[in-house]
Amino acid sequence: MFRPEAAQPFDDRCLSWQHDARTVSIWTVDGRMKGIRYTGHTDQLKTLATHRKGESDLVQRGGKWFLIATCEVPEPEAYQPVDWIGVDRGIVNLATTSDGTNHQGRSLSRYRRWQARKRAELQTKRTRSATRRLARRAQQEKRHATHVNHRISKEIVSVAQRTGRGIAVEELDGIHERVRLRHDQRGTLSSWPFHQLGAHLAYKARQAGVPFLEVDAAYTSQRCPRCGHTERANRPTRDHFCCRRCGLAGPADVVAGVNVRDRARSAWVFVTMPVPSAAQP
Repeated sequence: MFRPEAAQPFDDRCLSWQHDARTVSIWTVDGRMKGIRYTGHTDQLKTLATHRKGESDLVQRGGKWFLIATCEVPEPEAYQPVDWIGVDRGIVNLATTSDGTNHQGRSLSRYRRWQARKRAELQTKRTRSATRRLARRAQQEKRHATHVNHRISKEIVSVAQRTGRGIAVEELDGIHERVRLRHDQRGTLSSWPFHQLGAHLAYKARQAGVPFLEVDAAYTSQRCPRCGHTERANRPTRDHFCCRRCGLAGPADVVAGVNVRDRARSAWVFVTMPVPSAAQP
């Protein structure tokens, strides 16, 4: 007995890859099937031919067959960063760097509002067809969110690698208890995979040899990076920051990214601090 969406694993005795011909040979209960063609992205095919190791899983999703191969890609050693890029994750701008770059933005917000309206329309119908369409729409929105997170993380890692800097993000543990939101923003916080964005940044940074740190997120949006004054009134609105002591003003998300960068600078000193040798008796 097999579950409909379960994966069927194959090891090298039951499945063989012919990378030059781009075909596979699979052993089945009806005998061995040979010359089955496969395709994929150019980078994926290169990784498959170079680093494949271990078993492969055959799955069916949405009427299509996928062969998921296990690849062991060696990670380069992380370099010594010359500085850090602080990344602040938020509701309106999914990611804002200490350089002042915002990702993303109005088009994504419009897409998510459109999806919410369509979900509400289908939920009011209460039919089996509407339920199936809701499930398909949820998967579509999930794939879109994953694509956007991949694109954002790839761009940030590329900038860090090109400039010789590391990447620092906020720890998001307890964000639901720590962040106060308007009623219309609560669904956005719950529906968007912010942790997935952090995970994409982490593994892409490892692949590129870019140092990666998570720092304490407390008061990053309320602390002045110039004088250190921390007060809730420093952030009079969601988008604007203005220090009540020294007058420093600017976009709140950028200020938070700068604070994340500064905390990474301090934390890296302790991470790279040499361990003192044990005293000799």
